[in-house]
Amino acid sequence: MAFYGVQTVLKPLTGRLHITTCLLFLCIHLHAQVEEANPLPGRDSVPVLNHKRAWIVGGAQAVLWAGTLVALNEAWYKDYPKQPFHFFNDWPEWQQQDKFGHAWTTYHISRLSSDLWRWTGMTNNKAAIIGGISSIAYLSIIEVLDGFSEKWGFSTGDMAMNIAGAALYTGQQIGWRDQKFQLKLSYRAYDYLPMDEPRAEELFGTGAMERVLKDYNAQTYWLSFSPRSFFPDCRWPAWLNLAIGHNARLMLGGRENTWTDENGDTVDRTDAERYRRIFLSLDLDLTRIPTRNKFLKSVFSMVNVLKIPAPTLEFDTRGNWKGHWVYY
Repeated sequence: MAFYGVQTVLKPLTGRLHITTCLLFLCIHLHAQVEEANPLPGRDSVPVLNHKRAWIVGGAQAVLWAGTLVALNEAWYKDYPKQPFHFFNDWPEWQQQDKFGHAWTTYHISRLSSDLWRWTGMTNNKAAIIGGISSIAYLSIIEVLDGFSEKWGFSTGDMAMNIAGAALYTGQQIGWRDQKFQLKLSYRAYDYLPMDEPRAEELFGTGAMERVLKDYNAQTYWLSFSPRSFFPDCRWPAWLNLAIGHNARLMLGGRENTWTDENGDTVDRTDAERYRRIFLSLDLDLTRIPTRNKFLKSVFSMVNVLKIPAPTLEFDTRGNWKGHWVYY
């Protein structure tokens, strides 16, 4: 998304994130139930398509796509000036934290959509492909609407990460019939200096939910995997993962720490050095914990999109190393 003034950009962004995030977590519960009712068939089995279920899933996704398009346009875009479709490069903004968010979202929507199509009796490969495509199509709504808005533009960086998240799911599901690499999210509230708190409230909101969705300084995105997935004969527990995380700090603007306040004065906080943090940590793959309890399966599936708090080693781009007994 184009960075033409953070105040005007982030306000509509909050609502769009609310819609996408609520959709994601609403579907995760259904995913657990579908997975329990229709486990992944063996390679030699021949799935039989249930046409009634296929119409239900296809119709529901079409209605969801169209409804979201109309709702977003009515709620956030119709009051902004329009112009012919155009592109904008916002890759340098937010140390790419927002881009990781796009990949995380499409990865999990691909997973959920794919399982719904598999519930219809569709083959694993076809379900994975359609799940990935439908995920990209859904997130593309925002990019297309941005492309016609004068205040924003079609973000090639956002679109690339949408595709990357969907491809991570689809490629693994077709190649391995398993998700050996998973994208996860964690949030740890950032303690801003008193002088920076008004700026943080302007950018990221005041409530806990707003901060979780918008505060890129507080979000960490993880690539989580289990060595057992690659070395099945080792004694490493299948549910115990290693995770590599990325976070960035001291971001008081999309590209730089300067802005114009409500009085028209320029505020310069370039003394606050923006930096990245890389983490190595332990994690749990809750979906691999053996249980026959359907309620627990549902809970584990919902929570598994998030990184579990664990001991963590941190390195930042200022050259510092740090250990955390527990990081989340």
